[in-house]
Amino acid sequence: SYLYAPRAIRKLRQNKRKGLISQQFIERMQLAVTEVNGCAACSYAHTTFALREGMSNEEISSFLAGADDYIQPEEAKAIIFAQHFADSRGYPEKDAYEAIIKEYGKEKARIILSAVQMMIAGNMFGIPFSAYQSRRKGKPFKDSHIGYELGMLVGGVLVLPIALLHALLLWIVGKPNIRFTKT
Repeated sequence: SYLYAPRAIRKLRQNKRKGLISQQFIERMQLAVTEVNGCAACSYAHTTFALREGMSNEEISSFLAGADDYIQPEEAKAIIFAQHFADSRGYPEKDAYEAIIKEYGKEKARIILSAVQMMIAGNMFGIPFSAYQSRRKGKPFKDSHIGYELGMLVGGVLVLPIALLHALLLWIVGKPNIRFTKT
């Protein structure tokens, strides 16, 4: 997931300038991803972002609960793709992404992909960070241990420059910014 972050960031910045996909739509997808992954830190952060974008408490709560009460029909396929992306740990079915291209067009599909890629990358830090914070308060997460928490936090920072270099090389040789599940 780190490998895809630099190009995803670039695409999301371009979207902010062009406004092809609203920030609320991006937040709804990112809330859907973080709901699947159960990242407390990311839920908190993206709740704040969603509130800034004008989303209601009820809408945010619905997305964080995995409910479909506030899914707009024109956004449904992207929200479902976001959940599938999270369920597949960032390696979706090729057909699922092709359905997004067909529904939204290539440029918007790339923005949708970038939004969910960034959320997965954030969850990779957010989940161990949340577990570590909870451990410091005397409430360790079930099925987590200090080695995982610190290893992911420290290791992630150490691996980041290598991931950035790798991402640059992938871009130079023209590799796509996505990998699919092997079927």
